[in-house]
Amino acid sequence: MKIDNETVDKIAHLARLEFENEAKDQIIKDMNNMLAFVDKLNEIDTSKIEPLIYMSDEINILRADVVKQEITQAEALKNAPKHDSDYFKVPKVIEK
Repeated sequence: MKIDNETVDKIAHLARLEFENEAKDQIIKDMNNMLAFVDKLNEIDTSKIEPLIYMSDEINILRADVVKQEITQAEALKNAPKHDSDYFKVPKVIEK
């Protein structure tokens, strides 16, 4: 597969990017180099290699969750820029 101007334009549209024509030539060159590298990796025989599930054999040792009251509700609300008696007030971010 070769990357051309049309492919870069499609990818730029999907990623909501804009490129100048001078930069587009460099992007085409870089993307073709990436595809060539992946093609080179495809030449390697991996038939006897087991797929990796995790990158290392390390096991996570997690601490037990302990419920403790570090700060009261009143103390938390005291530092809030806007609040009512029980809750933080935040600006609306979702429009209908």
